[in-house]
Amino acid sequence: MFFLAGLNSCKKGEEKQKDKPPAIVDVMVAGSEEFSSGLEVNGSALSEEMVQLFPEISGRLTFLNLPDGAVVNKGTVLARINDAELQAQAEQLKVQLDLAEKTEQRLKKLLEINGVNQADYDAALSQVNALKANLKIVYAQIDKTVVRAPFRGVLGLRLVSEGAYVNPQTLLGTLQQTDKIKIDFAVPESYAGMVKPGYEVLVKTNNSEESFIAEISASEPMIDVNTRNLKVRAYLKKGNISPGSFVKVNLKNSKQGIFIPSNSIIPEASTNKAIIIKSGKAIFTDIETGIRTEDMVEVISGISPGDSVVVSGVLFVRPNDMVKVRKVREMKMENKSDKKPAGK
Repeated sequence: MFFLAGLNSCKKGEEKQKDKPPAIVDVMVAGSEEFSSGLEVNGSALSEEMVQLFPEISGRLTFLNLPDGAVVNKGTVLARINDAELQAQAEQLKVQLDLAEKTEQRLKKLLEINGVNQADYDAALSQVNALKANLKIVYAQIDKTVVRAPFRGVLGLRLVSEGAYVNPQTLLGTLQQTDKIKIDFAVPESYAGMVKPGYEVLVKTNNSEESFIAEISASEPMIDVNTRNLKVRAYLKKGNISPGSFVKVNLKNSKQGIFIPSNSIIPEASTNKAIIIKSGKAIFTDIETGIRTEDMVEVISGISPGDSVVVSGVLFVRPNDMVKVRKVREMKMENKSDKKPAGK
């Protein structure tokens, strides 16, 4: 009797399910759409080249050529340190070398007629070579007393005065090459495919409404494991931005993708779901999402072109419910540039 009662209960449940009216829904037929995606990130404007000018040795400045803001050519002498002692050492070595060379030449002639043994000549020749090496060392030290411009550029503010005693830790000034301005910034991992050499971005500073065009030249070969960002470098094509400025970088890109309304997505703990209609039934499917706009979300996987996606009545549908389509909506994309990566 209990078995019969249970069987009757199941039959009543099935009859109740059959008697349940189908849910009324609106759907949208998924299709591949072209969409202009965009991203705004922070960046920095930097000089093409920039060096801090330090002397290589300690001493007193006897010459200083660092006019504030002046343009100097590569190789221009910017500062000299007192080299009187080194010059005296060089003169002393030159006198010793001259005498050593004469001695070596005299012993060489005697060696040819066996007037001197080989060891005496070798010692004289070694003395010549040693003095030449010592003279090169002194000349190298003298060269270090001169600070030259490593490239053509603009000098910054002079930080020392002629006559000051300096050492290798004393900053004399700066030199920057401002003919080309580079823009350094970083993009999230999901946007790494957008930044390729030759791609143009828009750059804007906080103190100006004008935007400037910059062209990407290169990016790091790997994504930073700590931030999951990719570092990118672009060069300003036109305009003037002061090196060191904080800038906003706008990236835009057109791509093909499947987009569905954000209110048609069912968020769950570990995944997102959407409802597609097959043979009049509601099928819940896992989806992977990409970029997000104000009201649309890109679907990377889980939905194929041609699928009928439920976009209205989502809350009233359960898995495998029979549904009735009230309206088929058109896909309408509004290109927006204020997008952010969507959660998956």
